[in-house]
Amino acid sequence: MLTLTFLVKTLFDFYIMVLLLRIWMQWTRCDFYNPFSQFIVKITQPVIKPMRRVIPSLGPIDTASLLLAFILATLKFPLEMLIQLGGVTPDPLYLLVGLLTLIKSAGQLIFWVIIIRSLMSWISQGRSPMDQVLYQLSEPLMAPVRRIIPAMGGIDFSAMVVILILYLFNYMGMDLFPTLWYRL
Repeated sequence: MLTLTFLVKTLFDFYIMVLLLRIWMQWTRCDFYNPFSQFIVKITQPVIKPMRRVIPSLGPIDTASLLLAFILATLKFPLEMLIQLGGVTPDPLYLLVGLLTLIKSAGQLIFWVIIIRSLMSWISQGRSPMDQVLYQLSEPLMAPVRRIIPAMGGIDFSAMVVILILYLFNYMGMDLFPTLWYRL
């Protein structure tokens, strides 16, 4: 049962993060001709394209992707309970769990984008097509911090500050929803 739970959780988390990444890329107006951007679009397009016919975008926010991410986040917890316990009862509380799952996934996505951008800055030094997308995604979060805390001695601390803020929000989630936050 643990293997199946791990597999379901991993697949749901991966696709939710890919959908959130698509939303984030549209919101920051990333270069969609970039190979990495094309991969994200191609992996989500078969599901999102029919939904877009019914659900229009609201400004820069792709509501079809957001709705699908919320539906998947809402279904993930009851499906895990079904696998582990063998049964599940419908509960409107699953909508809150889905919202919390979406928020936690967005925080994890921001964390990994900033970590990968920081690591790529040491390795590829701006020559990779992925560097440009990571820069476009993370710069709106890091630029305000950089205005307050400038680089000291050639070291940019903005990534570290954003990650510390993410940790703060994660601990706040643990305080507000102590037993639930760990299971999301």
